[in-house]
Amino acid sequence: MMFSAFTDYLLLEKNYSALTVNAYKKDLNDFLEFIISEYQQDTIQDINYPQIRRWIIVLVESGMSNRSINRKISALNSYYKFLLKVGDLDHNPLRKHKALKVKQNIQIPFSEKEMKTVLDDFPHVSDFEGVRNRLIIELFYSTGIRRIELVQLKLTDFNLSNKTLKVLGKRNKERLVPLLPSVIEILKLYIEKRKELPTIKNSTFMFLTKKGVKIYETLVYRIINSYFSLASSKVKKSPHILRHSFATHLLNQGADLNAVKELLGHSSLASTQVYTHNSIAELKKVYLNTHPRNKK
Repeated sequence: MMFSAFTDYLLLEKNYSALTVNAYKKDLNDFLEFIISEYQQDTIQDINYPQIRRWIIVLVESGMSNRSINRKISALNSYYKFLLKVGDLDHNPLRKHKALKVKQNIQIPFSEKEMKTVLDDFPHVSDFEGVRNRLIIELFYSTGIRRIELVQLKLTDFNLSNKTLKVLGKRNKERLVPLLPSVIEILKLYIEKRKELPTIKNSTFMFLTKKGVKIYETLVYRIINSYFSLASSKVKKSPHILRHSFATHLLNQGADLNAVKELLGHSSLASTQVYTHNSIAELKKVYLNTHPRNKK
């Protein structure tokens, strides 16, 4: 089994993050467990497409979403492509495989009014956690960073003199994002509050719990959900919706799509175009309200 060589390839040549590589390893191990149990085979190279198809059926019957199944098959396909590349396989059994259809769920961003309610109208506690939570919301909405990117931020990533933030995105790709004056103001206050913590165990990381350890993704989700539950009736209230709101509001105000792409850290424009749905809806609304031929 060449999993170690494959993971080295993903890390060193493809520049995938450790998180992504671990997800690939888990998906491959899941498939390996399946073929050992189902076919008494312990070598992925010798598996044919009907056997892979059987795994897909088992995953579907288990209730797993098509999106998650596609991700697992994508990991397996990447492994087969690697084996072809290094000459350990002469054909890819997934060469003609078509991904399962995935329902496109439209992400509904927070409105500008909802954002204003959370950022301006709520009383914000001035203790460590209150200031930290306020900064987290401000950063999500003003930079569009991902949740994992925020969790991994270090003190050295913030350049207050240049008013920029260095973000390490997918595939270890760095990007610089400008910081608004309002963010810098709350950032300075947070840094002072951070110094007052009794103990700091993860000193290099920017966002900490009150116990001084690096903040974790589920806590970030709970923070966002808690604040926005007071201002919004939307079903989904998550860091990703804030990222979606950031992009949508910029596009609504006339921002260039390519500029938004760079700010979000997308590798292709197609990924950014997902966020144009709501901006187009806003454009239609303005158009219908202002065009002379639509006035009655």
